[in-house]
Amino acid sequence: MTGILNSGDNRMVLLSGRAHLQLAEDVARELGTDLVPTDAYDFANGETYVRFGESVRGADAFLIQSHPAPINQWIMEQLLMLDALKRASARSITVVAPFYPYARQDKKHRGREPISARLISDLYKTAGADRLMSVDLHTAQIQGFFDGPVDHLMAIPILADYVKSMVGDDEITVVSPDTGRVRVAEMWAELLGHTPLAFVHKTRDITRPNQAESKEVVGQIEGRTCVLIDDMIDTAGTISGAVKVLREHGAKDVIIAATHAVFSDPAVERLSNCGARSVVVTDTLPVPEEHRFENLEVLSIAPLLARAIQEVFEDGSVTSLFNGHS
Repeated sequence: MTGILNSGDNRMVLLSGRAHLQLAEDVARELGTDLVPTDAYDFANGETYVRFGESVRGADAFLIQSHPAPINQWIMEQLLMLDALKRASARSITVVAPFYPYARQDKKHRGREPISARLISDLYKTAGADRLMSVDLHTAQIQGFFDGPVDHLMAIPILADYVKSMVGDDEITVVSPDTGRVRVAEMWAELLGHTPLAFVHKTRDITRPNQAESKEVVGQIEGRTCVLIDDMIDTAGTISGAVKVLREHGAKDVIIAATHAVFSDPAVERLSNCGARSVVVTDTLPVPEEHRFENLEVLSIAPLLARAIQEVFEDGSVTSLFNGHS
């Protein structure tokens, strides 16, 4: 049967929604297996239908679904697949959500708002998930929203290794686009050889989505190659504004590195014209041809996901993948 790996008396099945099938196929290839055949389609009124083409009874199921636009469609499809797995008597179900949906809504900024990231975890649990696996969560507190084990995987070492190969002997400063990412910037600085840190001061109107204004730089960047880091790039307003400020303050060069390429319009136009030497992202989200540009580099996250899935399936240590970083 396809889509199944065996370890002792246990069986693994690997399944995928339709949102980013290429990534799931790459993970399956890394694991030396195939995806379980799945019928999935939409009715005329938008309802989604799913059915698995093989038995999953007694198996450890890993359900991969990323969440590009339209995000709500792919969340619903994943929830239906979870319900189908539970009703088909899978022994355990792990949600593999490389880009955790609604991650930016992890707390209340004002009264009468939802905590949407918590709701997503509750929906996963109710639908049948026993475990959650994601990459570079927007905030670490999201791990506490899910009532069960959460594997918080890190793409930062993958990105940092690639950036290190690009910069050569340049003097580097790691730059956070705001004060909220300084802890992540510290991890980057360690991986790049204990480089100096800087951050861009910005203001944001919480009543207007996807709008922030970069203003000043705190830290030494003049004459240095700046590695500007973030967990995601949506419309690229913040990150492209930060590149401009860094250039104005004397940065020799700017490399943008981020895990999740959301790339909502007009991100591609902004990134390709912002003056950055290179934009490095991973494929936690699909990056279609129309969103690719000359100085974009897309790194595969599939080997990391495959190793983590293997460790979970064999009751190994996911933490060991990151040499003590968590």
